[in-house]
Formats: sequence, C-alpha cells, structure tokens
Amino acid sequence: MNISGSLFAQAVISAANHIINEKSKVDELNVFPVPDGDTGTNMSMTMTNGKKAVEALEESAPIGEVAKAFATALLRGARGNSGVILSLLFRGFSKGLKGRVEANGSDVAYALKLGTESAYKAVMNPTEGTILTVARLASEAGEEAAMAGKDAVEVFDVIVSAAKQALDQTPELLPVLKKAGVVDAGGMGLYTILLGMQVVFQGKEGYTLASEKPKAPAVSESNPFAQFDEVINFTYCTEFIVNKNKESRDPLALRAYLESIGDCVVVVDDDSIIKVHVHTDHPGKAFEEGLLYGSLVNMKVENMREQNAAKKTEAMAKEAELPWAEPKNPYGFVAVAAGAGVQSLFADLGVDRIVSGGQTMNPSTDDILQAVEATPAQTVFVLPNNKNIIMAAEQAEKLADRRVCVLQTRSIPQGLSAMLAFDPDSNFQENRVNMTRALDRVQSGQITFAARDSDYEGHKIRQGEILALDGGKLDFVEDQLPKALYRLTRHLVKKSDAPGFITILYGSDVTEDQAQEAVQPLRDKFGDSCEISLVNGGQPVYYYIISVE
Repeated sequence: MNISGSLFAQAVISAANHIINEKSKVDELNVFPVPDGDTGTNMSMTMTNGKKAVEALEESAPIGEVAKAFATALLRGARGNSGVILSLLFRGFSKGLKGRVEANGSDVAYALKLGTESAYKAVMNPTEGTILTVARLASEAGEEAAMAGKDAVEVFDVIVSAAKQALDQTPELLPVLKKAGVVDAGGMGLYTILLGMQVVFQGKEGYTLASEKPKAPAVSESNPFAQFDEVINFTYCTEFIVNKNKESRDPLALRAYLESIGDCVVVVDDDSIIKVHVHTDHPGKAFEEGLLYGSLVNMKVENMREQNAAKKTEAMAKEAELPWAEPKNPYGFVAVAAGAGVQSLFADLGVDRIVSGGQTMNPSTDDILQAVEATPAQTVFVLPNNKNIIMAAEQAEKLADRRVCVLQTRSIPQGLSAMLAFDPDSNFQENRVNMTRALDRVQSGQITFAARDSDYEGHKIRQGEILALDGGKLDFVEDQLPKALYRLTRHLVKKSDAPGFITILYGSDVTEDQAQEAVQPLRDKFGDSCEISLVNGGQPVYYYIISVE
C-alpha cells in the first residue's frame, strides 16, 4: 500500500495531536532539574505550526506538496533544539518526497534517511543516546525493510518498531539517563510523533486533542483547588503540600501571607499535612513561606497564561507583525531576552529589535526571522543568549533576506559583553571575531530553583531547592538564596582573570531590598577591587544573573 497526500496529511495531524496530549509526559523526562523550555512543550508547539499548514491544504494535494508545506511550517515554527531537529528531520523527509504523488516503501525509507542526515549535519557535536540516535536507527531499519520489498505502510511499521527499540537503548548510551532511570526526552517526543502517524497509516482513527477541562468543575475533597482553574489574575498556579513539623505554626498565618502575594488561596490542613494552592506572580516566595511550616512535597508551578497566549498567538502576530525594514544601515542587532530591565540594557547598548524569550520561553525561528527583517541593516548580528535558542536562530539566518551572523551567546552576560565589544568603525570580520572573543572573557552565573526532584551529576536535588549554575552547568545546591549568591559570585571571581566588574541582575521574584541585602556581603568582600553593579533585570525563572569580567 502506498501513502497518498491525503493520508499523510491525516497522519501528521494525528501526530501533532498526540504530542500535544503527551507533552507533559515528555517534559517530565528532562533530566536537568532547572525550569526550561521543556522538550515536549517545544516539540508540540513546533508540530502545531505544521498542523495548521497541512489543514489549510486541499485534500487532493499530492504527498510531495503536503510534505513540503508541513516541513516549511515546522521550520518557521521550530522552538528549542528539539523543535529545530524535528523540523530538519521533516525537511529532509520533504526533499525525499519531492514531486511524488504517492509514496512507496522505498520513498519512505529514502525520505527518512535524508531527514536524519540533515539533522545530524545541523548539530555541531552530535551526541548518541538522543533523538538523533532514535532517528538514525529507525532510518536504517526502514532502509532494510524497503530493500526487502515491503510497501510504504510496512516500512513505516518497521521504522516505528525500530524507533522504540532505539529509544529503550538511550539510557545505555547516556549514563545520565541511566542514573535517572529515564529515556531521552527528545527521542520519546519523536517516537510519540511516529506513533501518531502510524495509527493513521494502519487505517485506524487518528489521535484527537484531549478534551478541555470544564470551566467550572465540581469541587471535590480530592481536588479542593479545581474551582480556581479558570481564574487568571496572576501568572503562576502554585500548589504544594507541607509535611508539618512538630512545632508547626497555625496554617491561618500561612493563608494570610499567601493572600498578600496572590489570590485564589486555599489552605487545607489535617494533623500531618497542609495542602496549599495560590495564584501568584512569585511562586518562590510561596515555597519559602511554606518551608516555615515543614518540608515541602508535590510542588507544582504552572504558567496559566501560556495556553491562552498560545491560542492568541496567530491573531496577535497578524496585528503586531513587525514591519519589513529596508537594509540601509551597515549593522544592526537582534537580541533574545526576558525581563524589562534586561531588555532595557540591550536597548541602551544599541540593539534594534528584542525578541521576548529565554528560559521556558523559547522563541520560534519565525519570531527571530521577523525581528531580523524588521532591522534596517545590511548585516544583522543575532544574540540568542540561551543555548536552546541558538539552533532556531541559525535556521532564521538561512531564511533571511540579508546577511545574518548568529553569535553563540549562551547567557545574558555573554550577550551584553558581545555588544560592548562591537566597534562601528571596524569591518564585519573584525567585529565578528572581537564579539566572539568577548564571550570567553565573561564569567556567567545564574541562580534558579529546582523544578523537579533529581539525582544529577552527584547532587541529590529536591524540588524547590536553590540551584547555582556556572555557565549553565550545575555548580552546587543551596537552601538559602543570599548564601547561594555569595558563593557563586565568589566562585566566578576566582575563575576570572583580574576581574574588574561584577554585575548582578535580580529577577522578578526578588525585591530591591532583598537584592541590596544579598549583595552587601559581596561589596564588603570585593568592593575594593571590583566595581559592583546591582540592576533590576526583572527576568523570570532566575533569581539572579551574575556577570564577572
């Protein structure tokens, strides 16, 4: 049996629905416990863009046309490294099906081979035990099946089976996965997508989106918080359970505090535990207050605005679409950043367009592309400022109508340092070299919280604990925020060659008074040798971002 354009369209719609439904399960496989864009979320948002493109096609469109439209939409909507790799897999797939009305077994195998090769080439240092391994082994099995004369559906069945076997083997290839007892998140995302396609090819009903929660669900004893699910006055729905200590305080005092930082507060207690629910813009403060009453378990933070924002993205994009700008100036700059204070710093340094995003908010390739083409410059330097955004920026570079240079900035401090190194009187090559060299001169640190329990790189981490990151890598775990700031900054100073500047950006969950108090020990220690600046960055996720150079 061959695969027609209509059948392929139904399959990718089913696949998109399946990964959307399963995104939370894929997200939970992320080993690194910091809050991030999450693999399942990025892949589901990428597939959603492809789904919309396919739904707009005529039912009679040949498979080559469907595959091309799907791949183009995936590329533009790609978010995070996993989304970009997924888009590259299907872009190669599209090339293999070019000009085909239907696909036979050999076409399917060849298309997946091209997609896998395309994805491997895009990754500078491919790591086995990831989505790439799952794709490669599935492709190799598909080739063997095609050579044996199997038809398109039979070849795809072999591909899915091989993908599952490869996925199950990922812990043997990556020790960090084996220690955590999980498979690779990207590989699971790909397998989930392939499963969504397979059911349609087998003549079964495709996956549909899970039903939305009712707006006013009944309140039961097991879910005393359900009545507040649709109230979105604050950003984060925060829930946790307190295991009471022997001298636990009156929970009424906890309720009073939570009502001062949010709304929709529910505090339910018995002899041993306190169940807590609050809508707030400061989940960290809620956790810290809860610790005064005992140990915390079942901690959960959800961005309630995310789904609403996703639904409105298309309409908002049409209204707020950035205007195309004629490339008049020699140079221009696009930076990815979150937080009003951080964004203002980049603007003050001459950045033309700022794409809102960062950790937990990975912008798409198209978001970056629009910003580039709205920059009135012949050459546009792009500062991703996050390792999970670099690949999306590099794809935008290939689509842009002007020269684009993506600098490998993996943090906000690196992005700021690169901008400071720019010299308008130097040529492109000199600036690219000097801005890239500047990345190595700055020591970057971030302080955030653990999004989940984890056993990572020798650290036993509990959800909610404070994590200190040196250049994106976990350095140590703390339970006191001021102490974590002092320890990490001292560590970065020791690593730096003759440091002269220390800049501390405090985030949205830290007040100015708290930040001033936390920075004072650093002023006492390094004030005579370094210029110390405290800036209200307003960034989410990170309590503090530290720059030492």
